[in-house]
Amino acid sequence: MPARILLVDDERGFVDTMAKRLENRGYTVGVAYDGPQALAALDGDVWYDVVVLDVKMPGMDGNEVLKAVKADHPLVEVIMLTGHATVESAIEGMKSGAFDYMMKPCNLEDLVSKVEDAYDKKQAHENKILEARARHIVLRRGD
Repeated sequence: MPARILLVDDERGFVDTMAKRLENRGYTVGVAYDGPQALAALDGDVWYDVVVLDVKMPGMDGNEVLKAVKADHPLVEVIMLTGHATVESAIEGMKSGAFDYMMKPCNLEDLVSKVEDAYDKKQAHENKILEARARHIVLRRGD
């Protein structure tokens, strides 16, 4: 099953175009145009694997959204995306748990590759959790 991606950026044209391009590749894609919409989407009915998140947004910026995502949805991987990259914002994002950091405009192939890597990491974490739970159950039952 392909990764479920949430695109978050205040540039509607970018989000809508990128969403269509990713959907054409078989991904399930949700969109949000600001931080509060992104957090509401993550708390909604669709379970997202990877968030592609713009750093510079009015109101709640990407680093604030990243911190909230990691606090409430720690297994969701976040790829930070910006046209205004600075070393400081990249370091802050990585310290806060971002999977990776990319410059806009980005090549679609590069973004897809990062999304797949982030999805693989999320899947590996989920598998480790399931294995630990299974071991715990076995140990409790004495099998």
